[in-house]
Amino acid sequence: MDYPFLSEEHRMIVDVVRRFVREDLMPLEKSVLEREATGLGLTMRPEDEEAVNRKSKALGLWGLDVPESSGGSELPADTMIAIHTELWKTIVPYKTLPDAPNLAMMLQACTPYQLHKYAEPVGRGELLSFIAISEPGAGGDPSSMHTTAHRDGDDYVLNGRKIWISRVFNADFGLVLASTNREAGRGGISAFIVETNTPGFQIVRKIPMIAGQYTSELVFDNCRVPAANLLGQEGQGFALMQHRLSLRRLEIGAWCLGFSHRALNMMIDHVGQRKTFGVLLSERQAIQWWIADATMQMHAFKLMLFDAANRIKQGERLRSELSMIKVYATEMAWNIVDHAMQSFGAMGMTKELPLQAMANRIRLFRVLEGPSEVHRMLIARNRIREGQIP
Repeated sequence: MDYPFLSEEHRMIVDVVRRFVREDLMPLEKSVLEREATGLGLTMRPEDEEAVNRKSKALGLWGLDVPESSGGSELPADTMIAIHTELWKTIVPYKTLPDAPNLAMMLQACTPYQLHKYAEPVGRGELLSFIAISEPGAGGDPSSMHTTAHRDGDDYVLNGRKIWISRVFNADFGLVLASTNREAGRGGISAFIVETNTPGFQIVRKIPMIAGQYTSELVFDNCRVPAANLLGQEGQGFALMQHRLSLRRLEIGAWCLGFSHRALNMMIDHVGQRKTFGVLLSERQAIQWWIADATMQMHAFKLMLFDAANRIKQGERLRSELSMIKVYATEMAWNIVDHAMQSFGAMGMTKELPLQAMANRIRLFRVLEGPSEVHRMLIARNRIREGQIP
């Protein structure tokens, strides 16, 4: 996949990532799939993960979008999207450190103390973070949040439950959303930095998900958090969260584009060799239409994705466009991977190929960071509000 709109310097960085995927990640796919098939999840062996991290760090692939002031490369959104697309041409679960959306959320409003203690170590890959937004029964509506935080002297006391939390098991702290003013709805949501060793912080359930993933359910039982760990101002949490979700939705678009590219290539290779009733599958009209549709959809989506990334690089705050990306990307990738699986026949149903892992991850993406139905509702509301456009 080419990225002619990037500078020569940034294309060279993307080429480094592409070689890293081909030489260091792709050879691990077989063992990752074997681990997933035996119930160990879509994970690398510890020794493989350690080796990959060493190589990635040696290549300068850590802190790519971390601000230069914090020791990172501060690459722009369009270059990061190209990098994410390349990384997600394999199902080997590797992401460049740190988790950029969480760091970006902190950097919007962190105090010098929070910058030194939490944000900068995250940028260096020394600390891991999670985010806790969703709650049992609250669905995709943050205004229904029941977790509360009330001020008590120099602390805030958190009470409530969070669910579907990723990456909490190895994390050092989390960004936790809680209501400091229930009557204000979204305007009463605040964000807190909560260390995982805080008394009253409990992981009460590990939840197995499809695609060899795990999430968790958390309980906050009179969990005391220093007031110094309030991120931004009271009531600012929803706005900070929206920026974080926007970046993740852009990333999900890139992940889906990477999976689509890989699945389409696998399908083209297979149908050019496989015959049924004496005829190559590549000569069947149904297969040709699958390939044509996938090619057109990926081209259109690539333009959509990088237009949004470029506008974000220019400082725009996008809403509807990112909802469009989230819906279009997940549905496009779902269809392309499904057709690739169908073209492989029974082999496409096995856990020996990465296609089933792609399909399961994409199915998660259709709910992750807001389900498609909610995004369609937001797109329609915004479009109706705009009225007729000349």
